[in-house]
Amino acid sequence: MPAVRKYRRETSEISCCLKYLLFTSNVIIFMVGLLVLAVGIWAWTEKDMFRNIGKLTFIALDPAFVLILLGAITFFLGFMGSVGALRENTCLLGAFAIALSVLLLTEIGLVGLAFVLKDKGWIKDQATEGLRAFIKHYREDPDQQNLIDWIQEDWLQCCGIDGPKDWDSNNYFNCSSVAIGSREACGVPFSCCRRRPQEVIKNKQCGYDVRKEGYAMELSKIIYEKGCVQAGEEWIEHNLILISTGVIGVMFFQILGICFTQNLRTDIYQQKSKWH
Repeated sequence: MPAVRKYRRETSEISCCLKYLLFTSNVIIFMVGLLVLAVGIWAWTEKDMFRNIGKLTFIALDPAFVLILLGAITFFLGFMGSVGALRENTCLLGAFAIALSVLLLTEIGLVGLAFVLKDKGWIKDQATEGLRAFIKHYREDPDQQNLIDWIQEDWLQCCGIDGPKDWDSNNYFNCSSVAIGSREACGVPFSCCRRRPQEVIKNKQCGYDVRKEGYAMELSKIIYEKGCVQAGEEWIEHNLILISTGVIGVMFFQILGICFTQNLRTDIYQQKSKWH
């Protein structure tokens, strides 16, 4: 009886689990990036900034621009990763791995720079200049206005850079604005005011006249007297472990993404070499 030859069917070396894990995760990144990008573009359109770019005093401090930049980076990363994985395109996967590597190295560099410069006051100086720009242009840009209101009222519970007196650099809150009829002169924004117990709707006029000499009420009971720079430093100190964990977690998943991408590219190359 002749021997029966058994032929083993050659199967693909490409891991479907790895392929669709990369695809699914990058589709989520792609959708998040698209959403953030759309919100940023919508915010700029609402402010009519596309036709008035010259009005921007410091583009890096414009929240809508930051959203557009972050959304665009996230969108293209997700696009390259998802399409590259689904179509088994080694060029797109390679571009995705390089982009992730550049992003990772940039983050490591920024973290290292932050540790080097933390005792030299450079970071504090940058934060001070950013807050000063927000205060000066408080009524001119609604996005910057909403951002500093959120910082003062919800995040840090603070007022000004070093204290309420810093609002004197804003034309509307400057004490000399009494002469031109500004009702907000010698006051502070409502976001500097302490929220009262059981207060449902915040009084938008709570900061009026609080910096005038002879103000009748005790200031510390009405507004926050701590500056936002000091409050920010204290918040970072109290949440340092949480921040470090978050940064390390992000970097870990980026390294994981680079490794998975390179592994998938290797599998694709090996499979193609068998066909040739």
